[in-house]
Amino acid sequence: MTPHPNPEVGAAVKAADRAHVFHSWSAQELIDPLAVAGAEGSYFWDYDGKRYLDFTSGLVYTNIGYQHPKVVAAIQEQAAHLTTFAPAFAIEARSEAARLIAERTPGDLDKIFFTNGGADAVEHAVRMARLHTGRPKVLSAYRSYHGGTQQAVNLTGDPRRWASDSAAAGVVHFWAPFLYRSRFYAETEEQECARALEHLETTIAFEGPGTVAAIVLETIPGTAGIMVPPPGYLAGVREICDKYGIVFVLDEVMAGFGRTGEWFAAGLSGVVPDLMTFAKGVNSGYVPLGGVAISGAIAETFARRPYPGGLTYSGHPLACAAAVATIQVMAEEDVVGQARRLGETVVGPALRELAERHPSVGEVRGVGMFWALELVKDRETREPLVPYNATGEANAPMAAFGAAAKRHGLWPFINMNRTHVVPPCNVSEAELKEGLAALDAALGVADEYTR
Repeated sequence: MTPHPNPEVGAAVKAADRAHVFHSWSAQELIDPLAVAGAEGSYFWDYDGKRYLDFTSGLVYTNIGYQHPKVVAAIQEQAAHLTTFAPAFAIEARSEAARLIAERTPGDLDKIFFTNGGADAVEHAVRMARLHTGRPKVLSAYRSYHGGTQQAVNLTGDPRRWASDSAAAGVVHFWAPFLYRSRFYAETEEQECARALEHLETTIAFEGPGTVAAIVLETIPGTAGIMVPPPGYLAGVREICDKYGIVFVLDEVMAGFGRTGEWFAAGLSGVVPDLMTFAKGVNSGYVPLGGVAISGAIAETFARRPYPGGLTYSGHPLACAAAVATIQVMAEEDVVGQARRLGETVVGPALRELAERHPSVGEVRGVGMFWALELVKDRETREPLVPYNATGEANAPMAAFGAAAKRHGLWPFINMNRTHVVPPCNVSEAELKEGLAALDAALGVADEYTR
């Protein structure tokens, strides 16, 4: 689709937004949202006709890009047939979406509880774990993000939690492995893995194993920095959970549905959790949908005991029809395989080459279409480019880097000292190279702040 400039409409859209829309995670008078006129594939554009290559996939959810015609058609067809229906009934789109998801989840995660998104999926997974075990506490990692609702934001291990953390949610945080900024004085991945597992088990021992219902982990942390766990870590957590009767919950909201070059990132380690949350890529965000995939043992807990939870729009027909079409598209077009191949042959090598030339890049990490660059002032000391949770003038280097990316037609995903490379999983090689060239230019601006 060719963008057609229409600045008058754009000005009206912006004016209405500024007058009436309350934006998330923002100081309302300090933001300047871009008015978006349209999107297609890996691109979107504004009302001035400027086009951007989206290296954010929306918010890491447009795994098959914008406006895929088969998914748009499926939504239209479902709307003409049965736009909505209550969750207590058996509906074809809902049943088929659950079947297709269960076919791809690991192990015996064969029951699907649908939610409206990732945060409420995490909320319900924690509720299920507590009811299944009869225990109150839940452990989660620092450097994590699990959603913005009350329980999910308390599970979150980054500054977005702070304003809502009353220390009354039954959450205990621990350090997960991250060798680049190790909390365990490790020098190798093997040391980092072993010491992180020892730390986790010690935390459980001091909290009281009989009080811990669940351990909740992002299979690969997303906005916290895309820190791929070292080999053996998730398997070690699985063993600890089995030892103490703790429910193991993997949060695949960002990492799932092809993002890592596997249907689910759990496939990279071969680990099967007891509960697994999903959302975002399940239907590329075309209609809000999330869910919890449930193991046989936990499903049995509620076989004759009512599960005390539900949502009005659980398994909404439009959302489920979009999920069915998305999963079919991903299978037909080998989107998962493409994400894996391009990650191995294009993105990974190109980012490592950029790191060699740009002193602002401290580390490259990722897999599939799920990558991050750690930006630093000093490679030797690993001093971050900006302070932790920096705002205002303190965040100027990252703001300058982001502005440079946009000038070159790249919409970046920036969080603290990291820029994420998370384009649609079906991005073309040519589009990737275009985006990486823009990223190269923007990193030149970040280099100006190094020493």
